Amino acid sequence: MIMRPGQQLLLPANPFFIWGSLIAAMLLNMLQNMGFWGRAAWTPDMLAVVLVFWTVHQPLRVSIGGAFVFGLLMDVHQGGLLGQHALAYTVLSFFAITIHRRLLWFSVPSQAAQVFPLFAAAHAVELAVRMATGGSFPGLLMLLAPVVEAVLWPVASIVLLAPQLRAPNPDANRPL
Repeated sequence: MIMRPGQQLLLPANPFFIWGSLIAAMLLNMLQNMGFWGRAAWTPDMLAVVLVFWTVHQPLRVSIGGAFVFGLLMDVHQGGLLGQHALAYTVLSFFAITIHRRLLWFSVPSQAAQVFPLFAAAHAVELAVRMATGGSFPGLLMLLAPVVEAVLWPVASIVLLAPQLRAPNPDANRPL
């Protein structure tokens, strides 16, 4: 893979860290749903942010099937329509895999602007499934959730790439 000028070479991602971060994000989502504000429509879906991050950076390890399983687990947790989150996460993961090569060429703030439509599409799919089955409209504050998720993208990039950063040790014989 050709790298951008100035981009740091990363160590391989540890599979235990990848799946551990996904499980931690799912548990954080579960805590958000049980927290002070309950299932507010404006709260960000942390599992979606981490899922997109790992789907973009490690598409062979975290794929559409993993997104589907995490979606089913979130559906079971919320006690809502079975398949609502599964379909939204599957669509989200598919679009993330579609743009992952192009996305990595951009800086992190530009990446945040480009993953915003992915988050908006996932929330639109979730809303469409909810409305098609006779659910109630959660309100216009739902439009804030993809914005918050896009704003959290740089934070997720810093936190999730930190274990992969190698110490800069340039040498006359090893310029990498």
